[in-house]
Amino acid sequence: MGDIKKIAVLTSGGDAPGMNSAVRAVVFSAVNLGIEVEGILRGYDGLIDWETMPLNLINVRNINNRGGTMLFTSRSERFLQPEYRKQAADNLRANHVDALVAIGGDGTLRGAITFKEEGINIICIPGTIDRDMACTEYTLGFDTAANTAMEAIDRIRDSSISHGRCSVVEVMGRKRGYIALWAGMATSADAIVLPEKWEGNFDGIIEELKKRHTDGRDSYLVVVAEGVIDAEELAEMIQKETGIESRVSVLGYIQRGGQPTAKDRMYGSLMGAYAIEILRQGMQNRIVAIKNDVLVDYDITEAVNMQNNTFDSFQYELSLRLSE
Repeated sequence: MGDIKKIAVLTSGGDAPGMNSAVRAVVFSAVNLGIEVEGILRGYDGLIDWETMPLNLINVRNINNRGGTMLFTSRSERFLQPEYRKQAADNLRANHVDALVAIGGDGTLRGAITFKEEGINIICIPGTIDRDMACTEYTLGFDTAANTAMEAIDRIRDSSISHGRCSVVEVMGRKRGYIALWAGMATSADAIVLPEKWEGNFDGIIEELKKRHTDGRDSYLVVVAEGVIDAEELAEMIQKETGIESRVSVLGYIQRGGQPTAKDRMYGSLMGAYAIEILRQGMQNRIVAIKNDVLVDYDITEAVNMQNNTFDSFQYELSLRLSE
């Protein structure tokens, strides 16, 4: 640990509630060990252009309750090119940075793998609302996003009940359906469309809604993960086949914003502090992860090669039973 005198920290890819908590914990943990911290603005693009700000106990003290990321973020196309990765690495070396902490999702992790080839010691913290990284059971931002979606759907459903409508609500989660599953179960959805379970069974959804309509139900809710099917097309199909007035609501980026939940603040703090503990132990090129609610870490190459093909089928089967 005596070799590490200065680190840098950045947030990359999609913003996620809890990133600020992780930044704060990184700074507090490092400073308490006598390590200087440089904040990189706008993710990997900021590394290339060396857009930075010094971080200390004062300027991160009260960021725990803020959504988004105080360091800003980007999806850097330039970082995919070797010459720009070399420029970023040269910037770190020229400014005497001994290690980099990168907070973000799968793209951030894959960028870290290519970056370590430049000889940079990089520690990753998983931050993505989709909960779509195979190496960890939890990613920062998921709990806040799921709660935000739930609260929005509750409000939409109030209107659906008043008008006797079917609401088709699209939530985020193009590759993983956990936001749709959790928000759908929490709001008693009549159907939930997930990328992991969708087999094109439009007729099944429509028949279930017809059955409920016959049984006297007067409002309906279908929650759809973005990119799986066209929500507008589904709503039009439902209205045409059942006669039930159907409306679409796309929640979009409201799911990324807002104050982080206690869970995201706590996990952000734990993961940020653990990243510094990894460095204190002299480890290199690792990602912080959660397994069985315990902090663990993996080599970043091992982590990116893990197959993300597991999905909690019990949760999905339960959602079907609860919608009957």
